[in-house]
Amino acid sequence: QVQLVESGGGSVQPGGSLRLSCAASRYASSTTCVAWFRQAPGKEREGVACIATRAGIPYYLDSAKGRFTISQDNPKNTVYLQMNMLKPEDTATYYCAAGDSCLSLTGGRRVLMPQDRFVYWGQGTQVTVSS
Repeated sequence: QVQLVESGGGSVQPGGSLRLSCAASRYASSTTCVAWFRQAPGKEREGVACIATRAGIPYYLDSAKGRFTISQDNPKNTVYLQMNMLKPEDTATYYCAAGDSCLSLTGGRRVLMPQDRFVYWGQGTQVTVSS
């Protein structure tokens, strides 16, 4: 199995920054994408950022564009999420996940980070943004 471990969460003030890390014991041959999801209390889980690992192509939730950057360090089997200009609405538990689709076509429409395409999940790391 693929084991994912997140780290780097914490509490910051609005406008602050955090860098999350997702370390993998190994990647399955079927893994072509690594994504960051988040879930806030009372809200559904949503995809924040995804990277197609073969070409390093990033994908972002609209509200994260310009503020978050996803990157990878292949020798270390680690994916990072640099979060800048954090807002209170970014408060959530953040999970990394490994799968095979950052962007797919479903029913003729494009779906960003479809959750059913991510098989391996980490335990999550808490991010709190408040004054």
